[in-house]
Amino acid sequence: MQKSIFFFFISFISFFECSNQVSHQKEIIAVPENNFTAESDRLKGLSVVAPPSAFQTDPMIEIKKVNANWIAVIPYGFCRVGEKQVFFNMDRQWWGERAEGVKETIRLAKASNIKVMLKPQVWVPGSWTGGITFEKDEDWEEWEKSYESYIMFYIDLIQEMEVDMVCVGTEFKQSEVRREKFWRTLISKIKEKYKGKLTYAANWDSYNFLPFWDDLDYIGVDAYFPLDESKQPKKDVLMKQWDAYDQELSKVHKKFKKPIIFTEYGYMTIDGCAGKTWELEPKSHLLPTNEKAQADAIEALLDYFEDKSYWKGGFLWKWYPYPGHYQERGDKDYTPQGKLSEKVLTEWYKKL
Repeated sequence: MQKSIFFFFISFISFFECSNQVSHQKEIIAVPENNFTAESDRLKGLSVVAPPSAFQTDPMIEIKKVNANWIAVIPYGFCRVGEKQVFFNMDRQWWGERAEGVKETIRLAKASNIKVMLKPQVWVPGSWTGGITFEKDEDWEEWEKSYESYIMFYIDLIQEMEVDMVCVGTEFKQSEVRREKFWRTLISKIKEKYKGKLTYAANWDSYNFLPFWDDLDYIGVDAYFPLDESKQPKKDVLMKQWDAYDQELSKVHKKFKKPIIFTEYGYMTIDGCAGKTWELEPKSHLLPTNEKAQADAIEALLDYFEDKSYWKGGFLWKWYPYPGHYQERGDKDYTPQGKLSEKVLTEWYKKL
């Protein structure tokens, strides 16, 4: 599900005029093993928002205060529905999304003993990646060639950086099932260069249809499951609503014999945030701020999945790594920073 980050849109209205040159190296990336065999190895992650300019202070200090042990680094690419080119690493992009910023974010994380999932992700203005589709094979192939260049650019970039995991794609709902051969081929090419763990971020309503989980190390789910649409449901009600989804998650886990991680999870700070997020986002400015609803929803998720052996943790959407900016984005955003949910997250990440 596409999250609301409207501040990207204006900056990239004319991004189609840009191009990127990609050079592919042949070295293999050596990465430490991460098997998550013990409960203490639970992944306690944050999806870090790329900053517009270089860090003024080390963002990992605040990240460690909430007991997070992983971050997702997200260098966006850009593509419109119907277009066949993914644009990335452009001068007009924010510093944190370009090669220099990505490398510095990873360096700081590793220096603080925080593990990293590299998550190149395509931003589709006015739509989302699930809307990308083509009728003709030659159009699919042209888009796939561009997407592969985007992914392999970042695979080459992280040579010798000991990145712990790579997410090979995010929520390509049409492509996932219609272009299985492309994804298996791309994964194979990544494995030729990168020896760390691999996952894919499937949307909550399509992960159970993905055919190529067997080629990956983790089943990745963007866990925006609708639970309850009331303004502020009680925690026990929310936990009860997870039961139906638990059955399907467990079924997919058993089928592929792979652990599950939530490549994204989180809730806005508004009334009804545990409902249909994709419907709430466009009208969030009209809805009352509700810190307790957000905190209860996060706590219910962590409480429910704590004892699920197939679940190995997740990345909260989202975390601003530079002081003050999350206040600028408004008090209704997904971030827990400065809210009741920050305390909930800190306590649970310590417990997990």
